[in-house]
Amino acid sequence: MLEKYLKQTKFTSYEDFMQNFEVQIPQRFNFGYDIVDEWAKTEPDKPALLWTDENGAERQYSFAEIKHYSDQTASFLQSLGIGHGDMVMLIVKRHVEFWFTIVALHKLGAVVIPATHLLTSKDIIYRTNAAGIKAIVACGDEAVIEHINEAMPDSPSVKHLISIGPIVPEGWNDYQKGIANAKTFVRPEVANENNDIMLLYFTSGTTGEPKMVAHDFTYPLAHIITGKYWHNLDETSLHLTLADTGWGKAVWGKLYGQWFSGANVFVYLYDRFNPADVLKMIEKYHITSFCAPPTVFRFMIREDLSKYNISSLRYCTIAGEALNPKVYDEWLRLTGIKLMEGFGQTETTLTICTLPWTEPKPGSMGKRNPQYDVALLKPDGTYAKAGEQGEIVIRTNGKKVLGLFKEYYRDPERTKTTLHGDLYHTGDVASIDEDGYFWFIGRTDDVIKSSGYRISPFEVESAIMTFSGIVECAVTGVPDEVRGQIIKASIVLSEEYKKRAGEELAKEIQEHVKTITAPYKYPRIIEFVNQLPKTISGKIKRSEIRGDNK
Repeated sequence: MLEKYLKQTKFTSYEDFMQNFEVQIPQRFNFGYDIVDEWAKTEPDKPALLWTDENGAERQYSFAEIKHYSDQTASFLQSLGIGHGDMVMLIVKRHVEFWFTIVALHKLGAVVIPATHLLTSKDIIYRTNAAGIKAIVACGDEAVIEHINEAMPDSPSVKHLISIGPIVPEGWNDYQKGIANAKTFVRPEVANENNDIMLLYFTSGTTGEPKMVAHDFTYPLAHIITGKYWHNLDETSLHLTLADTGWGKAVWGKLYGQWFSGANVFVYLYDRFNPADVLKMIEKYHITSFCAPPTVFRFMIREDLSKYNISSLRYCTIAGEALNPKVYDEWLRLTGIKLMEGFGQTETTLTICTLPWTEPKPGSMGKRNPQYDVALLKPDGTYAKAGEQGEIVIRTNGKKVLGLFKEYYRDPERTKTTLHGDLYHTGDVASIDEDGYFWFIGRTDDVIKSSGYRISPFEVESAIMTFSGIVECAVTGVPDEVRGQIIKASIVLSEEYKKRAGEELAKEIQEHVKTITAPYKYPRIIEFVNQLPKTISGKIKRSEIRGDNK
């Protein structure tokens, strides 16, 4: 499959990859027809998706079955008048209908808007009106149904509500009956052009209302690197990415790059994350490749891994937030597997990463992906050299960059502020070393300026995390008349350490940090909290800790 889209598929080194990796973009690419249906045609029985849930249910789907159900779904949606350019929001958790429906919408040339089941009625109202959503496909959970119904009086653009079950309220369409009675799907003569909007994400930013990030139909091609080379997948792989389908990480790890590679995608539907349960899944189903945020690995290394046979695991990747070296070292010690870090945004695909030919440096994001011309822009407008830091930017050189978002939908002014002058401004700050490895520092608003020093919150957090009994922490800057800012650490303690919370423990942590990093980087203020404020997608809201909106 990959040979059709890459001039070269096998590489011997990072240098070889940088020089010779090139994606050949077809005139009209459609992931549904060109990948899913092509696998169904050439290898119909090939495993595509192994679906399981916490109650013990399981079902292996082949590519032929994915084609069948996505065709039936497309035909059903066509009967409701949904077609090219129509906005459709999916709130279906990790039910298998997510895969049927997203592929169906691609085939129709419609716009998919994945969303988390954690949205409130207020969130839904904002999204339906901002994007002009025509239909919502949702799981039939009581809370989800309730929030959608509450939002409908203020959502005039929504014409169809579709429930996949088990609850199908009055006035809603029954998805299961709809696809069972659907006519044979007739493929549109022209489903899409490459530059049509295919996917739209509402980013759960740490400040302000979410932005609408629009990607075109070539976007899946940019994930070839994600699946084949970062996750290191092949046709024997069973890959698990831990992510809700409402997050961008789901299509990074549960769809595009994985099916380009011919891998079998493992899906585990659960209500609450339990590290022991995930380890049991890895053991039971012999999962070979695993990707999750650092938080997940932090919880997993606290388990007794000797109780689980996870020897099937061959490769582990990590993204979503910066990785503390402590987590890397402990996972390697316990499993013998190196964590291969990656960095990207909703607006991009994998931008900086640790690839199979690259020796990871614990705490580093890795090196740049050849699809992106990545540089670090300093405040004075020059580019950072080794040992310096700056904002991560992508140089477009006046061209359409594969994987880079098309626009912030219906927001040209915001688009211009981040995508201008042949540069895409990520808003993230990093440093680069002499070997070309990037080291994450923080958002531009998060960098702490104290006594003339620019201090990375992540660097201080990494030092704090090496102290026993700390589950997670967030470092922010607090205004100070003398130093400009001083460092504050908000810390969540493990259960056994919570009883020690107080001034004495705070002093121990401060002294510990002084021995791990430069003394001026220690937190002068330590606050013990039960939990950290986070966005829907799990990112720490440092702006809320700082009280920016107060």
